[in-house]
Amino acid sequence: MNIKIRNSVDKPIYEQIAEAIKDNIVQNILKAGEPLPSIRLLAKDLSVSVITTKRAYEELERDGFIETVPGKGSFVKQQDPNFHRENYLSQIQDHLEDILVLAQAANISKKEIIELYSILEEDGN
Repeated sequence: MNIKIRNSVDKPIYEQIAEAIKDNIVQNILKAGEPLPSIRLLAKDLSVSVITTKRAYEELERDGFIETVPGKGSFVKQQDPNFHRENYLSQIQDHLEDILVLAQAANISKKEIIELYSILEEDGN
Protein backbone atom coordinates (compact mmCIF):
# COMPACT_ATOMS: atom_id res chain seq x y z
CA MET A 1 0.00 0.00 0.00
CA ASN A 2 1.41 3.31 -1.08
CA ILE A 3 0.39 6.43 0.83
CA LYS A 4 1.89 9.80 -0.03
CA ILE A 5 1.34 12.73 2.31
CA ARG A 6 1.62 16.19 0.81
CA ASN A 7 2.00 19.13 3.13
CA SER A 8 1.60 21.51 0.18
CA VAL A 9 -2.11 20.78 -0.28
CA ASP A 10 -5.03 22.19 1.69
CA LYS A 11 -6.46 18.75 2.48
CA PRO A 12 -5.90 17.55 6.07
CA ILE A 13 -3.45 14.65 6.50
CA TYR A 14 -6.10 12.27 7.84
CA GLU A 15 -8.16 12.85 4.67
CA GLN A 16 -5.12 12.19 2.49
CA ILE A 17 -4.53 8.91 4.32
CA ALA A 18 -8.17 7.86 4.10
CA GLU A 19 -8.35 8.79 0.40
CA ALA A 20 -5.19 6.82 -0.40
CA ILE A 21 -6.54 3.73 1.37
CA LYS A 22 -9.93 4.12 -0.35
CA ASP A 23 -8.19 4.29 -3.71
CA ASN A 24 -6.23 1.12 -2.90
CA ILE A 25 -9.47 -0.64 -1.98
CA VAL A 26 -11.44 0.57 -5.02
CA GLN A 27 -8.55 -0.40 -7.33
CA ASN A 28 -8.53 -3.84 -5.67
CA ILE A 29 -4.93 -3.43 -4.49
CA LEU A 30 -6.28 -4.08 -1.01
CA LYS A 31 -8.76 -6.94 -1.06
CA ALA A 32 -11.71 -7.83 1.16
CA GLY A 33 -10.61 -9.36 4.45
CA GLU A 34 -7.04 -8.10 4.13
CA PRO A 35 -5.66 -6.61 7.35
CA LEU A 36 -4.56 -3.00 7.47
CA PRO A 37 -1.50 -1.89 9.42
CA SER A 38 -2.23 -1.04 13.03
CA ILE A 39 -2.95 2.60 13.75
CA ARG A 40 0.34 2.93 15.61
CA LEU A 41 2.40 1.23 12.89
CA LEU A 42 0.87 3.34 10.12
CA ALA A 43 1.44 6.51 12.16
CA LYS A 44 5.08 5.55 12.63
CA ASP A 45 5.56 4.65 8.95
CA LEU A 46 4.04 7.95 7.79
CA SER A 47 5.64 10.03 10.57
CA VAL A 48 2.28 11.39 11.70
CA SER A 49 0.44 11.27 15.00
CA VAL A 50 -1.59 8.28 16.13
CA ILE A 51 -4.58 10.61 16.42
CA THR A 52 -4.29 11.41 12.69
CA THR A 53 -4.26 7.76 11.60
CA LYS A 54 -7.03 6.93 14.07
CA ARG A 55 -9.20 9.64 12.52
CA ALA A 56 -8.47 8.30 9.00
CA TYR A 57 -9.48 4.77 10.07
CA GLU A 58 -12.64 6.11 11.72
CA GLU A 59 -13.58 7.88 8.48
CA LEU A 60 -12.90 4.72 6.46
CA GLU A 61 -15.05 2.68 8.81
CA ARG A 62 -17.85 5.25 8.72
CA ASP A 63 -17.78 5.20 4.91
CA GLY A 64 -17.93 1.40 4.80
CA PHE A 65 -14.45 0.70 3.48
CA ILE A 66 -13.05 -1.07 6.53
CA GLU A 67 -14.24 -2.80 9.66
CA THR A 68 -12.46 -2.92 12.99
CA VAL A 69 -12.52 -5.99 15.19
CA PRO A 70 -11.60 -5.18 18.80
CA GLY A 71 -8.34 -6.89 19.74
CA LYS A 72 -7.67 -8.04 16.16
CA GLY A 73 -7.33 -4.87 14.09
CA SER A 74 -8.86 -3.26 11.02
CA PHE A 75 -9.69 -5.16 7.84
CA VAL A 76 -10.85 -4.27 4.34
CA LYS A 77 -14.59 -4.72 4.13
CA GLN A 78 -16.34 -6.46 1.21
CA GLN A 79 -17.16 -3.70 -1.27
CA ASP A 80 -20.23 -3.00 -3.37
CA PRO A 81 -18.82 -1.70 -6.67
CA ASN A 82 -22.06 0.14 -7.52
CA PHE A 83 -21.93 2.09 -4.25
CA HIS A 84 -18.42 3.30 -4.89
CA ARG A 85 -19.18 4.13 -8.51
CA GLU A 86 -22.09 6.32 -7.39
CA ASN A 87 -19.87 7.92 -4.76
CA TYR A 88 -17.26 8.78 -7.38
CA LEU A 89 -19.92 10.07 -9.79
CA SER A 90 -21.19 12.36 -7.06
CA GLN A 91 -17.68 13.70 -6.43
CA ILE A 92 -17.13 14.20 -10.17
CA GLN A 93 -20.40 16.11 -10.41
CA ASP A 94 -19.31 18.41 -7.58
CA HIS A 95 -16.02 19.12 -9.35
CA LEU A 96 -17.75 19.67 -12.69
CA GLU A 97 -20.07 22.21 -11.08
CA ASP A 98 -17.00 24.08 -9.83
CA ILE A 99 -15.41 23.84 -13.28
CA LEU A 100 -18.58 25.19 -14.88
CA VAL A 101 -18.58 28.23 -12.59
CA LEU A 102 -14.89 28.90 -13.30
CA ALA A 103 -15.32 28.38 -17.04
CA GLN A 104 -18.27 30.77 -17.20
CA ALA A 105 -16.41 33.39 -15.17
CA ALA A 106 -13.39 33.16 -17.51
CA ASN A 107 -15.46 32.76 -20.70
CA ILE A 108 -13.91 29.35 -21.42
CA SER A 109 -15.88 27.19 -23.83
CA LYS A 110 -17.05 23.62 -23.39
CA LYS A 111 -14.81 22.70 -26.33
CA GLU A 112 -11.75 24.11 -24.51
CA ILE A 113 -12.64 22.21 -21.34
CA ILE A 114 -13.03 18.95 -23.28
CA GLU A 115 -9.72 19.60 -25.05
CA LEU A 116 -8.00 20.18 -21.71
CA TYR A 117 -9.53 16.97 -20.35
CA SER A 118 -8.26 15.04 -23.39
CA ILE A 119 -4.74 16.40 -22.92
CA LEU A 120 -4.72 15.49 -19.23
CA GLU A 121 -6.10 12.03 -20.01
CA GLU A 122 -3.34 11.43 -22.57
CA ASP A 123 -0.72 12.49 -20.03
CA GLY A 124 -2.05 9.89 -17.62
CA ASN A 125 -3.37 12.29 -14.97
